Amino acid sequence: MGLSDAELDAVRAIERSDGADDDLGSFFAGAVQARPVREVRVEPFLIARHPLTVAQARHWLPEYEDSFAESDTSTARFEDDLDDLLGALPFRLPSEAEWEYAARAGTTTLTFQGDGRPDEGQVLDDFADEERTAAAENAFGLAAMGSANEICSDVWIPHFTDAPVDARPRTGDGRRVVRGGGGDLSPWQGCDEWLLLLSATRRERQDFTAVRPVAPVPASWGHAERRGNT
Repeated sequence: MGLSDAELDAVRAIERSDGADDDLGSFFAGAVQARPVREVRVEPFLIARHPLTVAQARHWLPEYEDSFAESDTSTARFEDDLDDLLGALPFRLPSEAEWEYAARAGTTTLTFQGDGRPDEGQVLDDFADEERTAAAENAFGLAAMGSANEICSDVWIPHFTDAPVDARPRTGDGRRVVRGGGGDLSPWQGCDEWLLLLSATRRERQDFTAVRPVAPVPASWGHAERRGNT
């Protein structure tokens, strides 16, 4: 879990090959927040194929309104109504480790598609088109990982300091961790927005966060412990 030396070298290679059209200084300065790389034990869990849509949000919050969404099948984003949603939703938020495990889908590269610079083809905000949704899936069948600003259950702590080794969320007071957000800034303006699609990019909570629900694996399914780098 976290930004590896190989991943940072891959970003530098992209910077050189692209003619440095983006200023990546702020990324490298903030990369320390996603280091050092650490091994985390992640138990099996269920996670939604994509973030909650507007229609799904209204199932739990009938009065939910989203002036930014283009349709009922667009990603729903929450601000002051986040606590209301979490109180009504029979699911939980993913821990930060669970989110990264899901985003990586068994890879150790910048994104699930490899070490190349992500493009806006990986960005997806509306899930009405099944063909486009399927094209945005990773090897775990999860669509648009990194597109929306997805909130995790962890409280923000720099550098993974004292983070649990078993993927439990860090608890306490303060702003939560968010992952992703590359699609929230689309169309891109050459200000390194693509870096938000990276599996390991992490930030403190931003406004208008999306929710990708998580649930435990039913006991009747049975499961074996899994280990590995998320």
